[in-house]
Amino acid sequence: MKKLLLIPLLSLWVWSKVHYAKIEPYDTIILKSAVSAAVLKADVEAQGHTINNQEIVHLDDALNRVELNNTLETLALTQEMLIGLKATHLKQKRYFESVNALSTTSQTQKDTAFYQYIASKNQYLSTKEKLLSLELKKAQLEDSIAKKSIVLDNQYLYHLHVRSGDFVNPSSPIATIADLSRAKLVLFLDKEEMEGIDTKQIYINDKKTNATLDRVWSVSDEKFISLYKAWIVLDNPKIDEFSKLVKVELK
Repeated sequence: MKKLLLIPLLSLWVWSKVHYAKIEPYDTIILKSAVSAAVLKADVEAQGHTINNQEIVHLDDALNRVELNNTLETLALTQEMLIGLKATHLKQKRYFESVNALSTTSQTQKDTAFYQYIASKNQYLSTKEKLLSLELKKAQLEDSIAKKSIVLDNQYLYHLHVRSGDFVNPSSPIATIADLSRAKLVLFLDKEEMEGIDTKQIYINDKKTNATLDRVWSVSDEKFISLYKAWIVLDNPKIDEFSKLVKVELK
């Protein structure tokens, strides 16, 4: 009789092995610099807080702003110049076409009108090309200025990697931010636990939950070669729940 009771008990133990996992942010991102610049501001006090539409790091953009103002002025002048050159070009074109159509006009007059037309066209196209280059430069400067202001909106600032007075280059880490709207538990399951994984209920600290399996790796883990990694997702966790160790069972 004892042997018969041992079989279902052993089966139950294998079916619902106990795991312990730390509640972690669902996603953690390291923001890196896209430019080279000196750090003018680093809001160290913002670490450990959820930031809403607030600048946490500002890189030196003074030279960019001077260049942008100069570019905008040159751009405005070039746009005005282009309007006049276009009118001149069209006028020269009409004059050449009218002269060229007259049989009474000498070849010298036709050639002169043609060269004037070509010269006006080249000047117009050259100025138009300059305008396009200025518009590109304007966009690049605006992009560079934008990248020198790191603003977080509804994001948790976990750690600042820079301080005021530092100098950063492209790919230098600036801040580590976390998505606290969801949390995850990382488990490593054996082959037996993987069987029927999609139908199992998740228990946390001995309580049945509505938590779901977000990802299950079908290939064994690189480090734990006989186990399979799985993520359990927890929606809307409380801030004080993060980093806590919880008991997890799949039944």
